[in-house]
Amino acid sequence: MTLALAVVAGALIGLSLGALGGGGSILAVPVLVYALGQSPAQATTGSLVVVGVTSLVGAVAAHRAGNVLLARGATFGLVATGGAVAGARASTAVPEPVLLGSFAALMLGVGLIMAVRQWRGRRTDPAQRRSLAGFDDPIITFSPTFACQCPRALKVLVTATAVGLLTGFLGVGGGFLVVPALLLALTLPIEYAAGTSLVVITITSTVALLARAGSGVAPDWWPVIALTAAAAAAAVVGARIADRADTRRLSAAFTGLVLAVAAYTAAQALPALA
Repeated sequence: MTLALAVVAGALIGLSLGALGGGGSILAVPVLVYALGQSPAQATTGSLVVVGVTSLVGAVAAHRAGNVLLARGATFGLVATGGAVAGARASTAVPEPVLLGSFAALMLGVGLIMAVRQWRGRRTDPAQRRSLAGFDDPIITFSPTFACQCPRALKVLVTATAVGLLTGFLGVGGGFLVVPALLLALTLPIEYAAGTSLVVITITSTVALLARAGSGVAPDWWPVIALTAAAAAAAVVGARIADRADTRRLSAAFTGLVLAVAAYTAAQALPALA
């Protein structure tokens, strides 16, 4: 039963990461805690493995489909590593009820953000998307003279650091922040944002996991491996869905699932904080 739960949950996580560029990782921690019986500290560490491997597989699939701007994603991810290290170290210094309570609050916030985006937004028409220009303009150049689009650079720094902190502290990928950041701060076209965000998530998850090494908190690896394998396989399918289909329905269904899991996690976490 435990293995079956891990496979089903992993499939949902992978589909979301592959098709939407984020959101799925927010399920990994509650699945590991409530379905697979791990502690919050173990779950936030194990989640980094699930998220990192799944994002890497999804990024490769998206790159093959031509939906990744590798240099932009790598740059954003490297900027985020400072926050990832700080968040990973901070996670070992807080009690587990606080860790789980923080995660419940994050889930509720992410669910509401996703719901608002569903209500307000509509995907840009493909003909309009392809006409977007200027996304490859450099933010900082040193040759032939130094030039800096400093407001954009500040947006990238702040957003990337926030993504890194969340990844390191709570074991989430932060795709719900990365995709909007790539759209707004880097002005990437929408068809590249989801795939490129997977590059960012792979980098931040790996750095956060390395920062947690030696902390004395190790998850039960077999459920983590099963969850990771299922998620990685589903991420490939998700990337193909993103390339060929309108993902609005998948996004709407996943928003409802995140809100439901968020409510359950909050109901479980709040008594421990009282």
